[in-house]
Amino acid sequence: RTTMKSLRFISAEAFVSNAEFARKNLGAVAHDLFPLLFKASYLLEQGEVIHDLVENWPLFDFNMGKLLGATLDYQEDLSHRTCSMCLESCLTGLRDYVLNQSSPYMKKLKVVDLTGIKDVEVQFCKCKKTMGRWARTQLLSKLCSELLVYLQQAQCNPGTFEISINVLIDLFVTERNYELVVQALLKKCSCPLKICCAAFRSDNLTLQKFFYIIKLTDPSLLRKLEIVHNVHLEMEHLEILFNSIRFPLLMSLTLPARTFNVRRFTATDEQMLSNIGEKMGEMTQLTELSMSFSILTGRIQKLLSPLKTPLKMLDVSNCSLNHADMAYLASSFHANHLEALDLSGHDIPELYPSTFFKLLSHCSPVLRSLTLEDCNIQDSHVNMLILGLSPCQKLQEFKFIGNPLSSQALKHLFTFLCELPMLKNVEFPVPRDCYPIGITYPIDDANLCRFDHQKYERVTEELNLILLQANREDVKASTPLFGSYDAAVQETNNELGAYLIKSFKETLEKFTTSFNKMS
Repeated sequence: RTTMKSLRFISAEAFVSNAEFARKNLGAVAHDLFPLLFKASYLLEQGEVIHDLVENWPLFDFNMGKLLGATLDYQEDLSHRTCSMCLESCLTGLRDYVLNQSSPYMKKLKVVDLTGIKDVEVQFCKCKKTMGRWARTQLLSKLCSELLVYLQQAQCNPGTFEISINVLIDLFVTERNYELVVQALLKKCSCPLKICCAAFRSDNLTLQKFFYIIKLTDPSLLRKLEIVHNVHLEMEHLEILFNSIRFPLLMSLTLPARTFNVRRFTATDEQMLSNIGEKMGEMTQLTELSMSFSILTGRIQKLLSPLKTPLKMLDVSNCSLNHADMAYLASSFHANHLEALDLSGHDIPELYPSTFFKLLSHCSPVLRSLTLEDCNIQDSHVNMLILGLSPCQKLQEFKFIGNPLSSQALKHLFTFLCELPMLKNVEFPVPRDCYPIGITYPIDDANLCRFDHQKYERVTEELNLILLQANREDVKASTPLFGSYDAAVQETNNELGAYLIKSFKETLEKFTTSFNKMS
């Protein structure tokens, strides 16, 4: 598929394609052409030109999402191209904007917005080397620190110290880049490039370090907070966090696995849960909440009823919800506003079929994403599922891997899915008849790949043929056995793997020591 380019854009491409010529003649370019030249340079991966454009940026703001997004001159959105060379040229150009004293342009730049960059699985840039969210956090922090050192040592124009540029970025901090980010945030006041954290993700970090850095990010401006995987945050820590820090603009909150465990609850814990619910109620912008792999049986109402704003996204996968929880969700004011819902890991047909379908009917006018993985949906439930999904005409994504469905049932379901006009992405299970007879669900990791791969390929071809015959080639159907693509996890998996091995080793050593003492 080719995207039409205006004559202006074609001319811009011609201008930047000769890097030496473009760099020499930038001084003669009108200010309002810089955005056009930037997008053309990014498309052609002209790193040196990108650097010089940013170094001499003549406008008040520099918004990556808008600059790379669909424009009248070139409709294609390039904001998902996280090309390492282009982004590095961009950020070093920003550093040199501060240092360049001979630029012919007056320094007007006040705001740089890097939050519009989207991390995706498939990259189209020629170099195929990406710069993810973690690496962008690392590089910007490094450049801010280097800039300060240089300004303190060199004889700079006094005007350089008057430059103040807010750089909006989604920070991603782990143990490996923690010190560097902390230094950049601590020295924010004296650095011309001021890191402004719009979203914060932390992984593989001790609680002490998490609490320290979150205060440095200016939580009053934070819109998204993700505390994931290897941050051992439990309910009492969450209460301390909410009692000591206010998040007035927070729109999205992700909590790590096992934050809550109601099976161990005391009267004090019940009060603590109520306090957390009330604190979340004070976050009047909060519309997205993810609490997967916590045990919340019978407590969903206590946690969600204080919220003043209806949720648009709710992830309560593997949270051991009971009938009372589902009944609350189905009748709550959140139900009519849910655009994304994840109820994975619950035996829906067995535990609360009618309540689930009531919830589905309430959110059907707005629902865009539905995830029902490992929900024990069987062949006998498919007709009922089709009935429930029929009103969901805005559904764009449906994920249901891990369910014991036969290839025949999948074909029946796919025939229906073709009728959902907005559908773009389907994640379906390996058919039950591809596994050995007697396999039990949910399938453990050891047996997950032990299926007839040839038969699976044949079934996949048949399912794609159903899509093709219905003119629905726009729908991507896949079976990600070990979960959907997660750019952040992908980028830091080496560090996380090393952390898990270290934790396992420490546990083993403690066990051995205890065993030796007993002996």
